[in-house]
Formats: sequence, structure tokens, C-alpha cells
Amino acid sequence: MAFTGYAWASLQGLVNGLNYADVINPHSGGDQPADGARDILLVGLDSRTDAQGNPLSPQLLAQLRAGEADGELNTDSLIFVHIPNDGSKAVAISLPRDSYVNIPGYGEHKINSAYARAMLQARKDLQQQGVTDPKELDVKANQAGAKELITTVEALTGSTIDNYAAINLLGFSEITQAIGGVDVCLNNNVDDSYSGAKFTKGVHTISGVQALEFVRQRHGLPRGDLDRVVRQQVFMAGMARKVLSAGTLTDPGKLNALIEAIKKSVVLNQNWDIFSFAQQMKGLTGGQLEFRTIPVENVAYKTPSDGDAIEVDPQAVKKFVRGLAGPQPGRQAPPPPANDANKGITVDVRNASGRTGLAASVSKQLTGKGFTAGDTANATSRKTTVIWVPSGGEDSGNAVADALGTKATVQEDKSVDAGHVMVFLGSDYQPSADNAGSGAPAGSADAPASSPAAPPPAAGDDQKPITADGVPCVN
Repeated sequence: MAFTGYAWASLQGLVNGLNYADVINPHSGGDQPADGARDILLVGLDSRTDAQGNPLSPQLLAQLRAGEADGELNTDSLIFVHIPNDGSKAVAISLPRDSYVNIPGYGEHKINSAYARAMLQARKDLQQQGVTDPKELDVKANQAGAKELITTVEALTGSTIDNYAAINLLGFSEITQAIGGVDVCLNNNVDDSYSGAKFTKGVHTISGVQALEFVRQRHGLPRGDLDRVVRQQVFMAGMARKVLSAGTLTDPGKLNALIEAIKKSVVLNQNWDIFSFAQQMKGLTGGQLEFRTIPVENVAYKTPSDGDAIEVDPQAVKKFVRGLAGPQPGRQAPPPPANDANKGITVDVRNASGRTGLAASVSKQLTGKGFTAGDTANATSRKTTVIWVPSGGEDSGNAVADALGTKATVQEDKSVDAGHVMVFLGSDYQPSADNAGSGAPAGSADAPASSPAAPPPAAGDDQKPITADGVPCVN
């Protein structure tokens, strides 16, 4: 919605054609969320109906390679989007569909089943109450599923969802066609009989069924669902780039086709003022939108009843989200450091060394030298330590390097916020005497070396967040 809202606002009557559902609690979803930022849950559904609850034809389902319906409706993709009220930037955080989490009222299961569990229970309850109309059953059951999913995501992230937007298989296919396709790039040839994905190495412009195949493949990928998450991120980034470009926004044919596809397949929460939201988003550009993935502990976790899943630490997830999104209402931001030359520099630390607890201990060391502690997390392994700074921040990066006693390369990167420095600790990093021996507390974001790190968001430099600038090659 952030990607396309401003274009819609210029067209009279669009809002009347959108589909709305009562899925957000009354305390949230206002024009200006009280915490200074809007948190949106974007959901991709493998639904066999359109947004109005009408069944898709067998021919259309076959065309979309939807597969056999098993009576359940799972969420193929979950993305938590955090946008400050001024619309200056946005961060989209992927929640892998197989993440093993607590689903309120149902116990621990894969997060993609939260929607289905509540939907099926609601359908059963409605039928017992005498509701027989298939369309009414579908709409109300889906509403219950969405509410349960929102509650589950709020519990996992520690954030309050202000808005909700869901899209089905048909809509995804038609929207990609309406904008003229999306550019993607693959590291290797792929040929997957499950999803139908068959692409050669290199850059492709894909839309429709091909786009679905690209974002749904997980078999045959080195890291399974985590690689699928990265594909979804680069595709969403490419879609954002295409929609934000003048070529899409000023082409009446593309714009009308886009709007018709959205009306047919997107469901929003009730009382979401799209016009006001669009005005907030009008200054957003590709470089101000970045994609991340929550930290994971084990990608092959054996569950008691749900088969293999992805193990996540809820506390680490909350810390990760809080580091990107800031404190929630009622929570205080960390106090400023002692008054010295380093007090205005916030340092985020990424452990890419493979050594347990290094990010947390280095962050503590830097805080002791007057820097402000940023967030800590694991990152994909790298040999050399590097320090990223925003434009004009070289002096701050050198100050951090001096404090660490390292000759790490200091380089500018536009993904780093003003006032921040981001340190990637490679295997070449040697802790100084006041840092050696320290470790991270159990359950922190700085997990043991044996735990898989969050997936690399882009090729070339694995630690660089995906943005809507450029076309990174992925698995």
C-alpha cells in the first residue's frame, strides 16, 4: 500500500471500490498513530477466492498453479512495515512463514497457520449458528483468521499493528502484469517442478504466473524458506521501484490496470484513510525503503507435531524490531551516553565473525567509551571487518575504528542513518584486552555461532539491506 497509495489519491472514487474488513482493534489505525509511526502488516494469501469471497474458476487456479486445496488457507508471505508519521522512510521486516511461534489460543505452531486455524474454527462456529451462505462464511471466517494473525504478529514483535493489507494469488499476478513486470536477477539456473519456476541465470523481467513462481519457490534453494524470503524482498523492492517511477504513475493505461487489479484482490482494514496515508507517502523514494528479516535460531527445528520449522527467539525478535522501529508507547528510549566527544554517535554492531557473543561485548565496550549503543545482531560470515557510515560520517567511523583498535575500512553507505555507524565484525577482528572474554547473555540477538544468521539480503555484499535501488542477484 505504501508503494501505490499516492497514485491512487489522484483518482476520484477509488476508495469506494476497495475491499475492507473489520480486523483492527479500535485503539489503533488512526490517521497519526500515537507512537509516531505506522506499523502495517502485509500478507500474501494462497486464497482460492477473490477479495469479495467469490471462488476462482478451476481454469484460473490451474493457470496460477495454485495446486490442490487442502481445506486450509496459509499465509505465504508476512511482512511487517514500519513507517514514521512523516513518511520519510520505511523498513519492511520479513517474518518467515515457517517461524515456530506461540499462536494465542492455539499453542506453538508455524506462524503461517495462525490465519488458517482461526479461520477454520470460525467457519465451524458460524455453520453451527446456522450460517450457510458460502460467501458470507468465507468473508467472516477470513476476518477471524486475519485478527488471529495480527494478534500473533503483535505478540512476536512487541509492536501494535495499525493497518492491515492482504493480497491473494490472483491479485499478485494481475498487479505485476499491470505495472509491466518486475526486474529480478538470479545467481544460478533454477528448474523447480513444485512451483513451476524455470529461469536461467541472470536478469529477467517477470510478471503474472512467472512472478508467482519466482516468489513461491523454496524447493531446490540452498536455504529453503529463507531464500524464498529474500526473493520476496527483492521482488517487493523491484515492484516499489517500478510503481514509484514516473513511467508507471503517469501512464493512464498502467495506472487504471493497477487500480482494477487492486480493487479485485486487496483487502484493507476498516477506517484506514488511504488519502491521508497517500499524502504521508508522497515523498518516499526507492532508497528510503529497505527490507530486513527477523533473526532466526535454527532453520531445521524439529517440532513435536508440525514437522520441520524455523526456530526463533521471541526476545531476540522483539529486540531486533525495536532496534529498527524504536520504542513502543510507554517505553523510554535508552538514555544518552556520558558527555564526551563520542556522545553523538550511535553504533550498531553485526557479528559476522562466527564467534559467540562478540557483537554484544563489542557494543558494551563502545558504550563504555562514550558511544551510544545501537542494536546488535548476527550477520552472514565475512572475513574482513568493515565500518559503514552515512554520507559525511567518515570522522565518526574513524573514531569507532580507533576505539576498537582496528584498521577496518570505513566506507559510506546510504542505508546507514544519520548519526549512526554500523560495524560488521569479520573473522579477522581481534578483541582488545577490555573486550576479550565477554559474552552475550543467553537468548540475546547475538546468538551462538552454530545458529544460522538472518538471510543475506543481497548478493555482492551480503550484509547490505535490500532497497528499491538496483537489482541484486539472489539464489
